[in-house]
Amino acid sequence: MAETLHGRFTGIDLDELVDRRVVLTWLYWGMFWLIVTPSVGVALSGLFNYPDYLGTNNLGLTFGRLRPVHVNGVIFGAFSTLFIGECYYLVPRLCGVRVVWGEWGVALAWVWSLALIAGLISLPFGYNHGLEAGELPLFAEIPLMLVVAAATAQFIATIAQRLEPALYVALWYLIAAFIWTTMNFILGSFILPYTISGINSAAFHGLYIHYIVGLWITPAGYVLIYYFLPLSVQNPLYAHKLSLVGFWSLALFYPFVGIHHYLYSPIADWAETLAIVTSMLLIIPVWTVLVNFFGTVKGRWDGFGKNLPAKFLITGSLMYLLGCFQGSVEALRSIQQPTHFSDFVISHSHLTVFGTFVIWAMGGLIYLWPRLWGRELWSFTLGNWSFWLITVGISTMGLVLTAAGLQQGFEWMNGTEWVDTVVRMKAYWLVRTLSGISMDIGMSLLVINLMMTALTRPGEAREPMPRPGAAPVRAGGPAE
Repeated sequence: MAETLHGRFTGIDLDELVDRRVVLTWLYWGMFWLIVTPSVGVALSGLFNYPDYLGTNNLGLTFGRLRPVHVNGVIFGAFSTLFIGECYYLVPRLCGVRVVWGEWGVALAWVWSLALIAGLISLPFGYNHGLEAGELPLFAEIPLMLVVAAATAQFIATIAQRLEPALYVALWYLIAAFIWTTMNFILGSFILPYTISGINSAAFHGLYIHYIVGLWITPAGYVLIYYFLPLSVQNPLYAHKLSLVGFWSLALFYPFVGIHHYLYSPIADWAETLAIVTSMLLIIPVWTVLVNFFGTVKGRWDGFGKNLPAKFLITGSLMYLLGCFQGSVEALRSIQQPTHFSDFVISHSHLTVFGTFVIWAMGGLIYLWPRLWGRELWSFTLGNWSFWLITVGISTMGLVLTAAGLQQGFEWMNGTEWVDTVVRMKAYWLVRTLSGISMDIGMSLLVINLMMTALTRPGEAREPMPRPGAAPVRAGGPAE
């Protein structure tokens, strides 16, 4: 079914505006990172039950050296690379014009991933800034920052040339995500590691890491689901004005929440209290975007079983609800007493970063990949297996780490020796590793499916994929 275009978009072939080579280059790298960096996390989780299975004489294979590889690889590799690639697809289609300076796109993808490879390889050798999500050395961080700055310039210049004056909500979030993150790279790469020390360093690091999560990953994820969900379910966006409430409340409240990880610390009480209040106020953007997502799907649930992109996107939304509920309540002083330093926090980070945003990026990937190749997904059944392996894996991991964290925290509060609590965590940690393996297998099957889609000639798909056509309205909703 052809897209129905209106106004100044009438007669424009949106597919012709997309630089397919640029999008594919970013997505190929994104799938590479999707295979590699979560697998490092599974290898790490095995160390909890079998501390010596990677050897005892190699510092590079210890938990402290490998965890930054996993964290930075998932954030900047698996998620960010897919996100930027999908932006090169959706921006020209929303604006009605080609991305300016389009010749930059392929080179930027290579610079981004080669710099990330160099940085991640250096971490096991001890090159580390010591700041969570900011561990990469300068020779990797500088190219990453320059790529983000260049992509920011490309997208903003393209949006400035758009055919319609009104901005669809995905573009609001895209502009904010890229501008905020260019500025945050300056804080995390050049200011924080070298000019701020002591308790002030901890406070500013709390801000930096939450800028990565809340002002990069979160608005970036909103870009993807606000664009791909209406398209995949063939419904207009439920409420554009509601989406703007979510945008402005995110912009207003999220910059202050970072210090909620440092309650009961020497940081000023007023700063801790401000972080707690704004953490609770994040309920506003979370609920507004979720109401929007589920309102968009209204009337389309009957075809959900055979709509792979929508299944990934809505599953990510459910994880977002659970993960953000955890994040807000654990900012309360009374809740943080048993949960701080426990696996409860790790459950929260996995449900949000992977369970929400990486899954949203995969949903967008599944939607656009067959369209880039002009053919059906190679195997809907294999795609469904990927979905359930990933969903069961992340759901189990979130549940078991939440339970483990609560048990840990209350035992510590009751005076139980730390070593004794470690012994009782072994069963939880084993399930955590098995759930991670399930997720890894699901992602591997997904990448195989997509590779086979690219390699199969048109009309030779292994089985027809029940796939909805294009949305009846441009970009899934009106631009008012």
